[in-house]
Amino acid sequence: MNNIQVMPVPVAPTTTLSKPIELYVFVDPLDPGSWNLQSIIRKLQVNYDQYFTLRFVLSTELASLNVDCQRVNSCNSDHEEIDVSHPVLPSIAVKAAELQGKKAGYRYLVKLQEYALLNMKNVRSCATLVEIAEEVQLDTQEFQTDFRSIEAARAFQSDLCITREMDVEEVPSFVFFNENIEDEGLKVCGNYSYEVYEQILEELLDGELICQQPPSVDELFKRYHTLTTKEVASIYNISVQTAERELKKKMLQQKIDRIHCEELSLWRLK
Repeated sequence: MNNIQVMPVPVAPTTTLSKPIELYVFVDPLDPGSWNLQSIIRKLQVNYDQYFTLRFVLSTELASLNVDCQRVNSCNSDHEEIDVSHPVLPSIAVKAAELQGKKAGYRYLVKLQEYALLNMKNVRSCATLVEIAEEVQLDTQEFQTDFRSIEAARAFQSDLCITREMDVEEVPSFVFFNENIEDEGLKVCGNYSYEVYEQILEELLDGELICQQPPSVDELFKRYHTLTTKEVASIYNISVQTAERELKKKMLQQKIDRIHCEELSLWRLK
């Protein structure tokens, strides 16, 4: 860990931890490296979900936030809203989705990142953001109302306040808190290998980590819906070639589809 800067964070979580560790992940939903970060988080969840709870904090710093929120709020109809496009809108959309529940917000964030990765449509536009809500089976009418609401804007502003309070200046960043509320948090800035975060968990727990048995491939796709070949290979500690063969079998069984992507091999639950 000599190549990484670990910094104390004076802000402790305000709630009692249900698990020994609380992990804050600071992300920009449109950051090109967000999918790689998601892969690391998923492997940590599969292996060590019993040790930590997870909270995503959106950290898109935009001076024009209030102006663009006002522009969305001033739309009198969905048709007017269609033409609005701005980098702040995906973050507000995630917070609107979260108003339907934490799991709904997480599904929305992952699908948003998938859209950005595949570069199929403009994820900064209201039309695409509503389409994503439909695809992850949110209540679309409620989503559109919440998207224009002051609650979603305030929720995003709250994330920016947390970012400032924890002195996070780079995304992605991880902040770890243990169950002792008197201890300072541990901040790791930047995107590092899975092993770095695994080691930090072990050090914070002050003991050997017990790795959980990974679920079946079918259960894995039910949990995450979309995965890359490399993700599957990493989770099961098998070669990419072996993972590719197994995924092709699942495709022949019509359980998953392959999504065309120039940069990586992507698979999605049918």
